[in-house]
Amino acid sequence: MERTTVPGATCRAAAALAALVAGVALCAGDLLARDFPFGSRTRSVNDLGNQYVPLHAHLWDLLHGRADGGLLVNWQSGYGSSFLPDFGTYLSSPFAPLVALFPRDRIDLAVYAITVLKVASAAAAMAWLLLRLRPGRRWAAALLGASYALCGWTLAADYNPMWLDGLIALPLLCLVGEWALAGRRLVLGVLIVALAWSANFYTAYMATLGAGLVLLVRLSLAAPPRRQALAAAGRAVLTVVLGMGLAAPLLAVVYLGTAHAYPGRLARFHPVPAENLPARLLPATYDYSSPALYVGTTALLLALALPFHRAVPGRVRAGWTALVLLVALSLQWAPTSLAWHAFAVPQGSSYRQSFVLCGLLVIAAWHALSYGPPGLPALGAAGALLSLTVAAASRTNLVHAHTWPVLLLGVAGALTGLLLLRRSGQRGQPGRRGRLAVLAVLVLLGAQTGESAASAAVASGLRLKHLDDYAPWGERQRLQAAAIARADGWPRYRTDPGREQTVANDPLAVGGQGAAYYSSLTSDVLTRTLTALGGGWTSGGRGVQSLDNAVTDVLFSVGARVHSPPDPHQTRLPEDTAAPTVTRRDVPPLVTVRARPDQAAFGSSPYRNQELLLGSRVYAVPRIIVRGDDGTPLPGRRVGSGNALTGPSVSARCPAGTQVYLAAPHFSGTARLAGGTESAVPFHYDQGRALAAMELLGRAPASGRVRIDLVPDRPGRIPSGAVGCLDTARLSTAAARLKATGATSVTVSDGTVRARLPLGSKGLAVLAAPRIAGWRCAAGDGPARPARQYHGLIAVPLDGTETSLTCTFHPPGLRLGTAVGLASLAALLLLSAATAVRRRRLSTPAPTTPPAPRERVTAAP
Repeated sequence: MERTTVPGATCRAAAALAALVAGVALCAGDLLARDFPFGSRTRSVNDLGNQYVPLHAHLWDLLHGRADGGLLVNWQSGYGSSFLPDFGTYLSSPFAPLVALFPRDRIDLAVYAITVLKVASAAAAMAWLLLRLRPGRRWAAALLGASYALCGWTLAADYNPMWLDGLIALPLLCLVGEWALAGRRLVLGVLIVALAWSANFYTAYMATLGAGLVLLVRLSLAAPPRRQALAAAGRAVLTVVLGMGLAAPLLAVVYLGTAHAYPGRLARFHPVPAENLPARLLPATYDYSSPALYVGTTALLLALALPFHRAVPGRVRAGWTALVLLVALSLQWAPTSLAWHAFAVPQGSSYRQSFVLCGLLVIAAWHALSYGPPGLPALGAAGALLSLTVAAASRTNLVHAHTWPVLLLGVAGALTGLLLLRRSGQRGQPGRRGRLAVLAVLVLLGAQTGESAASAAVASGLRLKHLDDYAPWGERQRLQAAAIARADGWPRYRTDPGREQTVANDPLAVGGQGAAYYSSLTSDVLTRTLTALGGGWTSGGRGVQSLDNAVTDVLFSVGARVHSPPDPHQTRLPEDTAAPTVTRRDVPPLVTVRARPDQAAFGSSPYRNQELLLGSRVYAVPRIIVRGDDGTPLPGRRVGSGNALTGPSVSARCPAGTQVYLAAPHFSGTARLAGGTESAVPFHYDQGRALAAMELLGRAPASGRVRIDLVPDRPGRIPSGAVGCLDTARLSTAAARLKATGATSVTVSDGTVRARLPLGSKGLAVLAAPRIAGWRCAAGDGPARPARQYHGLIAVPLDGTETSLTCTFHPPGLRLGTAVGLASLAALLLLSAATAVRRRRLSTPAPTTPPAPRERVTAAP
């Protein structure tokens, strides 16, 4: 193995320059696109607005002591959800706590600043790695480090800030592989692995695979004796195992949290057409479903020139070229794609590992440049390959009109800079060579910055056209948060942010304690319980929505509910400046007692399921007739096609004055109570993706005849028991009974709930929170046992002697993960101690002569 030493100052200078170029280019791209925070266009597309910004807002609240809950339980979402799995998936990055430095109402700016900082850090890490792989010019390492950090994967996925930790992890893990080859820095290597896997285990897994492939190439090129090669590989494996062991407390919790999550949609891998791969190598292209492989024209030309660069040893050219080609092929084959994604087909893009290939392309480009600029034959061959790439890409719909000018400028800048650089290395006057070298560097850095900024701007614009988007924090959220703060009474009762959501995680963004919750770890029991009660969801069941229903408000102790105008950013309607309103309800406490609990299973009717959980009959569920616009009954009550396309209706009879609800989970469109004053209510159904929630339409007229006019926007179906007529007087009586027999006081602190019960309480104590895995409860002075489940809620048997209840939550996997983490830490300490002792023995010189005998002293007589 070629051993080189690059001064630390050189590495630091290259890393700093790379970070500067990457950060400036990314901000310049957002400035060109007029994106937040430089313009009026939002950056909050897709899950950035729905998940990540609200989760960072909740982290801000935790760090400032303002959240309801702690690291164990998030009491604001999903009526009480396990938070540590979410923390380990979305918020465990060492960059995430930086949100605490920003004002709460600038949370979008905080997430953006973290995004820029992560991209800059990835550039710095790659520049450092390149100089450790092989010596070269620091400006060149900085140039290629920035090329990696601003690759197409980054520009397409920077709205997933937690994935950017994997972008940083790849070069760092490759550095760990270098230390394993040299038999150095075991402790630091283990800590880097642990940090990478804790920050984001998903992309860290891909980065670890990529670093392993880099290590294999390094070993094959060095061709050391088998014993040395096995020792180096063993050190690398040991480093990864110990690092993952240190991260086990989080990894185990996330793994088991995923196991208990709602399964969501099933996906299958479908490779993209072969010509799409070369198309995504070009600048200013965007496609959600294909691998984003852009690394800049300079880096691409250098990587293409590597096989023809005769100054580079043949084994080096063959090794890195073969690795790039093999990884590129692995993107398109289902078994290897599955392996890259931890053997689970992702719900979304199937090319989330593309940043690894981008890193390999940059490493190949570095080997082409560090041996000296490629000559004209090599550049000519690279240009020919680039021409073939462009020809193949031109046959796809991924290349847009703005691709060509950006590509031409990139090619001109790259070729000009490389030719100037080669001229500067030829014989001539030293001053002239120096000026040419400086000019070449400026041209190459300028071309890289401009090309990446333009590509970032194009990607941002096209992403907004393909994905849903959300407004950053503004006046709407401020008014919502203020209304919630005034109404808040937790834990005496819950305050729900409302059905008219701004984002899917409204409770995290604006406060309160609602049903809404969107995460990859949304529990199976929460989704199924709320669905059975008439709730709706999006994102294949992992985006549970608030349910504006009087009965479920009683069941879940929702004493205050916020009603906001529709979000103008979503509806594209003029902004409604009216402040949110709050409705209040006298509800039972969080803990109630059911003297004679009905253990019958939930059925198909959400109205009967609500009554089952309530313990009282409060609904009339009439027979319905669904008619088309010509008045004839519709077969199977199917609407949205044929004569049910424009004006179908639902007819029923309800007791006068009762509240009329419509539960049509498979209907999409609007529904309106004929003759009522209320406006049409939207329903959203999309097979496999979204389920429509039960909605209140108004009150039944004195005649009792109810007609609901439907305007479907796609084919759907109305179930037989779709209409429910709620008797609010009966509901008030049932709520008063539950309140009278419920807990006299309830205290909640993170993962512990304590309640005082009336004397003689017997039957089943029910905590109005989903019975997710990890809850243990004790009645009175009895032992803590796994909590029972009562129709999806936490339940504890009572025998009439207990007057208190204590429930505690321990995330599944935390104890196991902690044990593994402690064992890994102990092993690391023992290995470190043994290494220190061995080095001390080796550094102690052996004595060359025996010590002189001590002179015997005797006293004079």
